Amino acid sequence: MTSHRRRAATIPDVAREAGVSRSTASRALAGYGPVSPEARERVRLAAEKLGYRANQLARSMITGRTQTLGAVVADIQNPFFAGVTRGITDAAHAAGYQVLLANTDEDLRAERAAVKTLCDKHVDGLVVAPASTSEVGHLATLLDGVCPVVLLDRRAPSLPTDAVTVDNQGASEDAVRRLIAAGHRRIALVSLAGGDPGPGAAADERGTAPGTFPISTGGERIAGYRAALRAAGVEDTDAYLRVGTFHRQDPAALTEELLSLPEPPTAVFATDSMIALGVLSAVGARGLRVPDDISVVAFDDADWTRVVRPRLSVVAQPVQELGAEAVRALVTRIETGTRPPRHITLDTSFIARDSIAPPR
Repeated sequence: MTSHRRRAATIPDVAREAGVSRSTASRALAGYGPVSPEARERVRLAAEKLGYRANQLARSMITGRTQTLGAVVADIQNPFFAGVTRGITDAAHAAGYQVLLANTDEDLRAERAAVKTLCDKHVDGLVVAPASTSEVGHLATLLDGVCPVVLLDRRAPSLPTDAVTVDNQGASEDAVRRLIAAGHRRIALVSLAGGDPGPGAAADERGTAPGTFPISTGGERIAGYRAALRAAGVEDTDAYLRVGTFHRQDPAALTEELLSLPEPPTAVFATDSMIALGVLSAVGARGLRVPDDISVVAFDDADWTRVVRPRLSVVAQPVQELGAEAVRALVTRIETGTRPPRHITLDTSFIARDSIAPPR
């Protein structure tokens, strides 16, 4: 039995149906050049009637664009990055772009490979959550007319491009101040650094100055933690600071180490919701109760933080809006060209629930 395949409609077919020239139909379908509103509508109706589907390769050769964006995120399993990715894709689709996604696991080598692959596919721009604040040479080479880049969640001071973040330092300082106001002085911070921190990384697991932290977000949250403790008169701001390595150290193990100290902390600040799970696991394994025995606060309002009992007090970020704002900044840069880089800072909010109480 012979199968007859219907021939795909072409631009000349659409032009004949619409009663316009081939060049007019081509401009109307590609969305460039002068076309009267009446002719554009006739072409649209003709294309719809004939089932015309644009040849994206041919269109990209004409316009110089593929209508695709690349998104390079750190950990798609992390609820924060899952929400950010949803914001990226929704905003991209609204602007007429498709998204190609890459996951790096906070590994700089994986990030370099992902950026190269996406650029080889001729994406029109990149949204990147960089694995390192300082090791950004592979991104810097793109800025000279190769591919626009917008940084997401993290900043790189040496990279003259747009960045979309929250005020991590201010939000963390506020969260720790709330623990201090509840009466706590022995307050721990548990965090994870990138998988490939680079030559400027912290030399030991307790961390050094915020500027040497491989990811700006982590350094800024540590800076806020230290600032709040200093303001409260705590001399050794790093006594209860623990920074592990992403995918190499378990936040539960770091918390267990803290709980084993002669004078263990009475409160813990976890710098993201995945770390908070490890903190709660260690606390539960010790037979301790939140907040009766130890108070816990986390950065990020993951869904589970509202379901566990007691409900977790958190710093809430506008997660999807971070991704959407990064795409809007990127599309603006793609369509308008050179302009001074902007740092867009979105607001956070503290949600007080049931996980903070005065120390025993």
